[in-house]
Amino acid sequence: MFENLRLAFRGIWTHKLRSFLTMLGIIIGIAAIIAIVSTIEGTNQQIKQNLIGSGSNTVDIQLYENDWPIDLSYSEAPFGVPQISDEILKEIKDLDEVKSASKYTSRQIYDGVYYLNNSMSGGYVKGVETDYFETANMTVKSGRLFTDAEVKDYKKVCIVDDGIISGVLQNEDPIGKILEIGGDSYVIVGVVASRSTFEPVINSITDYQTYAQDESGTVYIPITDWPISYKYDEPENVLVRAKSTDDMTAAGKKTADILNGNIHPDSDAIKYQSKDLLEQAQQLQQLASSTNSMLIWIAAISLLVGGIGVMNIMLVSVTERTAEIGLKKAIGARKGKIMAQFLTEAAVLTSMGGVLGVASGIGLAQIISMMSGTPVAISWPAAFIAVAFSMVIGIVFGILPSHQAANLNPIDALRTN
Repeated sequence: MFENLRLAFRGIWTHKLRSFLTMLGIIIGIAAIIAIVSTIEGTNQQIKQNLIGSGSNTVDIQLYENDWPIDLSYSEAPFGVPQISDEILKEIKDLDEVKSASKYTSRQIYDGVYYLNNSMSGGYVKGVETDYFETANMTVKSGRLFTDAEVKDYKKVCIVDDGIISGVLQNEDPIGKILEIGGDSYVIVGVVASRSTFEPVINSITDYQTYAQDESGTVYIPITDWPISYKYDEPENVLVRAKSTDDMTAAGKKTADILNGNIHPDSDAIKYQSKDLLEQAQQLQQLASSTNSMLIWIAAISLLVGGIGVMNIMLVSVTERTAEIGLKKAIGARKGKIMAQFLTEAAVLTSMGGVLGVASGIGLAQIISMMSGTPVAISWPAAFIAVAFSMVIGIVFGILPSHQAANLNPIDALRTN
């Protein structure tokens, strides 16, 4: 085996230009595939990041009527939807896919939250429990969170995020300031922010509108204060934090099933649904991947061309080395040994082409990224598979020349010398 490898490298080195030109088809094919796969991986990661954001693995389970989230700003609470009990919440927390869960109420506000003469528009007011911030993967930037006593005693305190500070508060120090929420005065006791920073890639007006809406800010009040400023017996939503990103879909669906099991049977149009960002990301990824898979097949054609080139050059090599083959057979070399020598040379030739192709593909992917702004992510499993596949190409297309060399008549082969 080692002797065959030594002979293969010696033959390639002896005919450097010819060997390189033979490998060129393999190099181009592998480089194209690696560049395309890297672009697909980068695009998939960007899609996932754009939808899931900071990677907190949270899933929002909200109450829907038909296919639309229920807006209780101008309507009464729907029939047959009870508030979420501690027992139901514990059942959700006990799910295998769930790390933590917290119930909350929410209202998008276009008027009704004021600081002095400034009004919030487009942001949210949420009634939350004390563990909501941990579930949402949020941390305290300044001030503090609610205390259990404040929640229990209906204290009118609130927590804000950076969107409120830059908007309604006009960048004033928020701690101790008073916000008017639904006609009641709340004292700001803290500022929260996500533990992971995230800047979405904005490629369309829809992306801008969504991001701008999130930037309007959110005010958090104790969930026990919600009836004071809004409505009694308002159905809650649930925020679930999955144990991993891959668990998000199952955690959201199982939570929705538990909540829907407590809705009155006559409320057919009312049900909880999970806002499954992971599932949306996967659908977009599949669309992008199916589009780019055609490009991979087109690039694979060059591998076929490269394989034909390998077969051609190996046939030439057999012709050039007829006398050498005849001498080996005359001193007792078996057909299997002759075939193994030429198959090894073909495999080494294409494997070297595969390695150079992977390196070229990585460089090409980086160039594409710099020139077009398209994100790339190098897939090392794909790189290893590409090199292994190039070796297989060498073996497959080297069979005919190897078989021809192994079946040469030693007398006729020696006569050509």
